[in-house]
Amino acid sequence: MASSAPKRPLRVLHLEDSPLDHELALAHLRRGGLAVECRRVESRAEFEAALDRRGGAANRWDLVLSDYNVPGFSGIEALRLLRERRMDLPFILVSGEIGEDTAVEAMRNGASDYLLKANLARLAVAAEHAIEAAEVKRAHVAADRALQSSREQLAALARHLQTSIEAERTHIAREIHDDVGGSLTALKFDLDWMRRHAGTPAMQQRATAAIELLTHAIDASKRIMHNLRPAILEQGLVAALQWMAGNFERRTGIECGFRSSHEMVHLPPGVPLVAYRMAQEALTNVSKHAQATRVRIELAVGAGALSLEVSDNGRGLTEADRAKARSFGLRGLTERASTVGGWVDVISGDSGTSLILSVPLEPALAEAGAVDDEDEVDELDDDERRHDPSAWTPL
Repeated sequence: MASSAPKRPLRVLHLEDSPLDHELALAHLRRGGLAVECRRVESRAEFEAALDRRGGAANRWDLVLSDYNVPGFSGIEALRLLRERRMDLPFILVSGEIGEDTAVEAMRNGASDYLLKANLARLAVAAEHAIEAAEVKRAHVAADRALQSSREQLAALARHLQTSIEAERTHIAREIHDDVGGSLTALKFDLDWMRRHAGTPAMQQRATAAIELLTHAIDASKRIMHNLRPAILEQGLVAALQWMAGNFERRTGIECGFRSSHEMVHLPPGVPLVAYRMAQEALTNVSKHAQATRVRIELAVGAGALSLEVSDNGRGLTEADRAKARSFGLRGLTERASTVGGWVDVISGDSGTSLILSVPLEPALAEAGAVDDEDEVDELDDDERRHDPSAWTPL
């Protein structure tokens, strides 16, 4: 069987002003079975020059041994130089006399170990342990960097997916409006003409029934189009949330109030849609799961942030609800919020659930359009409840 290739010698940088102490340290390292290539330096200038000349990976130092006191320099200063240069080298402090306080300070500053010159028997073991610990630390740092990079890539992918989804929704909504909606409306006009010119009551009755079916189909198409692309957002986030609250109350029978700190808000691109989708998802969850009788939507812009809260008086979320493996609603909202630098908080208990979206804003945007408290919009009036701004213009 072929023998394994021998390991390369251990490269050691030794800060030591005594040649005898240097030779003694080398002897203990070699007695411990280590092959060593060592360079001795005895001043700050030589120490820095050795660090600067170490070059690439092939010339890197594996270990730094340092006396505590050398003329005009010290081991603590040498350790500080390593940290300032972000050089994560194992560092062992060796001294003829070292107090407990000094040893604690050295370890706190990043030293791997400390030894007395009078007891160097465990120097080789200490060196091996220090090098192994440094390798483990470097591996952890590399893993953390890889994990962070992976998270950033996932976040970028989430942003791309959200953008692509919204673009596809807009495309489909336009096709529904232009093709399906136009065709259904034209067909409704033709059927109405046929009803008015029908020769028998039976034909008139059948035409009327067909018109009613077409009316339902048109209404369904408008609803689908609006869910795909909320055109109401073109009138502003406040108007969109007002309409959403009124429409939700009419559709579900659950009391839904809306309150805003502003009549108009000027927001960065993407933020209105994120806020709208968050409120839409929250109301969908209320209607399906919360068993609530009342919902409140509150929008506030100020103090450098947008805050949108949807709260209900329902049964609340249980730990089992949060832990469902295929429950992606809250996770999707969190990912969507992160695309504009925001986050989502959930507060739930026996008295209901609050879903809160927070998005940092530039100060100028956060203060734009502020109104007095007495001008806040609290409830929708009857005209607003009857108005559907998503309706199509008849063709």
